[in-house]
Amino acid sequence: MKLATWNINSVRLRQAQVLRLLEEEAPDVLCLQETKVTNDLFPAEAFRAAGYVHQALHGQKGYHGVAILSRQPFLRIAAQQYCEKDDTRHISVEFANGIELHNFYVPAGGDLPDPGVNEKFAHKLAFLREMEVDFGRRRGKASSRSILVGDLNVAPLENDVWSHTQLLDVVSHTPVETALLGAVQTAMQWIDITRSFVPASEKIYSWWSYRAQDWEASDRGRRLDHIWFGQGLKGAARHHAIRKDIRGWPKPSDHVPVIVEFDSDG
Repeated sequence: MKLATWNINSVRLRQAQVLRLLEEEAPDVLCLQETKVTNDLFPAEAFRAAGYVHQALHGQKGYHGVAILSRQPFLRIAAQQYCEKDDTRHISVEFANGIELHNFYVPAGGDLPDPGVNEKFAHKLAFLREMEVDFGRRRGKASSRSILVGDLNVAPLENDVWSHTQLLDVVSHTPVETALLGAVQTAMQWIDITRSFVPASEKIYSWWSYRAQDWEASDRGRRLDHIWFGQGLKGAARHHAIRKDIRGWPKPSDHVPVIVEFDSDG
């Protein structure tokens, strides 16, 4: 099974890029974040024509939004609210092989890492705490054959950012965020697939700011996009890639796809 996750930053604006990725990589499943469109206006027919006839959508006008496009049918589709907000940040599906797939778009958190004065940052911290509680309840159950993907908006390790020391007080890499994401990971003993292929001593990113005049030359990136496997899929991953080249496509998203191939049977 081949799975890709991508914060597309407006699926209608970048529909052609999604179709190009589907043609080049031919994943069985593609998870999208920041689709920024209501379900009725999602470009579903274009993706059905490309072979992705099974679609799970959870969107709203102009902001957030998640979607799962698949060649394989779903047994179940569910969307969960966090922090009592219906802001379309989660959708999950279950496949016939028993795999449960969760697609998240965690709040970015704004610019100021102070929950006392920045409501967006407070929301982000609360969202991560609810994720920890939610998956803590599932630990040890059949959901160990779960997969969690998405733009988690946290770069947890020192080499997940271009400069650990300079970004310690920058939202996405502050100690409180990395600790909370670590607690979410520990809650169900999730396996960080990127770091199972790329040692923690090596720098690797999935996001580069639009603000950079030459993003490739400066290479000031962050690893905000993640694929995690439950313990029931330990050792199943066979190949992993982060398509950095896609950041150089015309009118790109500031994120690039993360891709994993794995044995889905058993």
